Amino acid sequence: MVKFLDLKAVNHQYREALIAACTEVIDSGWYILGERLQRFEENFAQYCGVKHCIGVANGLDALTLTLRAWKLLGRLNDGDEVIVPANTYIASIMAITENGLVPVLVEPDESSFNLDPARVESAISIKTRALLPVHLYGRLADMPALVEIARRYDLLVLEDAAQAHGAALAGKRSGVWGDASGFSFYPGKNLGALGDGGAITTNDCDLARALRALRNYGSQKKYMNQYVGVNSRLDEIQAAILDVKLKYLDVEVQRRCEIAKHYSEGIDHADIRLPTAGDQGQHVWHLYVVRTTRRNELQAHLAEQGVQTLVHYPTPPHLQAAYPAYNHLSLPLTKQIHDEVLSLPMDPTLSDAQIQQVIEACNRFALG
Repeated sequence: MVKFLDLKAVNHQYREALIAACTEVIDSGWYILGERLQRFEENFAQYCGVKHCIGVANGLDALTLTLRAWKLLGRLNDGDEVIVPANTYIASIMAITENGLVPVLVEPDESSFNLDPARVESAISIKTRALLPVHLYGRLADMPALVEIARRYDLLVLEDAAQAHGAALAGKRSGVWGDASGFSFYPGKNLGALGDGGAITTNDCDLARALRALRNYGSQKKYMNQYVGVNSRLDEIQAAILDVKLKYLDVEVQRRCEIAKHYSEGIDHADIRLPTAGDQGQHVWHLYVVRTTRRNELQAHLAEQGVQTLVHYPTPPHLQAAYPAYNHLSLPLTKQIHDEVLSLPMDPTLSDAQIQQVIEACNRFALG
């Protein structure tokens, strides 16, 4: 079986370094908000090309706390609208509604799966205060166009970069385009921890200061609470693990790009629609997502051929039980995408033989 993602194999590559990093933390006797977190925050900020990185408990908190901090700083208010792609993972929507803000779901660009600047501009109202572009599957959204729109309408930009560690466009990586960016370090991400983790990157010193307090019970000084905060801190062991893996992120991304290139050049089937890469470096291939009107058949066929696949994601946010107020929305492109997408194995430890097995299995799929 070609696994969709073999995390055991991925992390085994760095086993000795990871054990050494964890041992260092264990022996230090300091496990929360210590030197290892500070070191990782500095290194990840430098990697992204920003002034500040604030480690938090997970990717959802990264988005939620950023919006909350903007409210505390007077930049957002209850009822303000945030434009977000309709086909994103539900966490992007949850971060908005958790803050008493209103998500405005916009159909994506069909070729990139990301926010369509033309549709964004059409969706802007007098209540719009922010854009939340999602770099879905690892491909950067059209940030030059989206940032230009945001500046014209005086809107905040929060990048959901949970799947796009290292993706770059015009020499600028994800995490630096927006006023702030939220990252996830869930184990399956391109830069994954051995547990949950997340971070916010920004060049805004006031925002960074507020976020460091919010993640720590609203406190900048021990036992002095400026805000009603939360407990959302990236712990020392996860920070140490991420600092080890950050050194190899670009190498793993390069391998993902090689795998994607093999798939794109090798899969040739009338019923399988392949993804597009965009400009050089724009896509880091967190996922390689094909489309077909025969998804269930293709997934079953590939399983019979020894290839594991996943669906990202079967049900769009507006049709989830969690959001009954949005169930009536007509978003036909989003619905079609969610009905057709299928993610092929994308693992930097895949061998050339396994890649070829996936390609041949796809090409053996009977024509409809």
